[in-house]
Amino acid sequence: MTAGCHDFSMSAKCSAGACADLPTNKPATIQPIVISLDGKEKIMSILVDHEIRQAVSEGQLILDPYDESLIQPNSYDVRLSDRFSWHEAGQDVIDPYISESVLAGLVHVVDEHVVLQPGQFILGATLERICLPRDIVGQLTGKSSLARLGVMVHVTAGFIDAGFSHPPAQITLEIVNVGCRPVRLHAGMAIAQMVFTRTAECAVAYNEKPGAKYNGQPAAAHSRYYLNHA
Repeated sequence: MTAGCHDFSMSAKCSAGACADLPTNKPATIQPIVISLDGKEKIMSILVDHEIRQAVSEGQLILDPYDESLIQPNSYDVRLSDRFSWHEAGQDVIDPYISESVLAGLVHVVDEHVVLQPGQFILGATLERICLPRDIVGQLTGKSSLARLGVMVHVTAGFIDAGFSHPPAQITLEIVNVGCRPVRLHAGMAIAQMVFTRTAECAVAYNEKPGAKYNGQPAAAHSRYYLNHA
């Protein structure tokens, strides 16, 4: 054995019955976290295909328009709407505290497709209008096939609070092309995946907050950060 090395072989550990205290290969039993809702016990977990289907059929989860063929094993494919917006290029500084600077130079487009140039950032929206109950949160994540072309569908804001949105509203997508070639995106294409997780009921749902500035938002809604300081 090389000097300075230690022999951790089983033969060295198992002398005089010492192996009795070593861990076995038996898998550990994981206990699910169970919550009680209206007297019914439910497991806190990511919704799987049949649970998504059931939540929609029972009216707990609203996806409009809804297409059952878009259900994946652990998510739902959301599609791209035909509404896009972006800021014109320029040197004027955008100050999130000042509404005039946020809203200046905005371009709004309604089209069946858009060509995203390398490095370009635009806002899009899901075709689906979404409404979450107070015990389900959403997580938006990209599609692998589009990611391999350099297309990201959200910069940082992929989390959707329970209670978004009443009335149902489209999810704004922060789309950027980090690749080296232009990419054409088509309205109606599967653009992202929505993962749903059941949680305990929140005390105050998103739509019940006085400052819920994106509740009922239009497609490709721009930043309303300035409302935090109104």
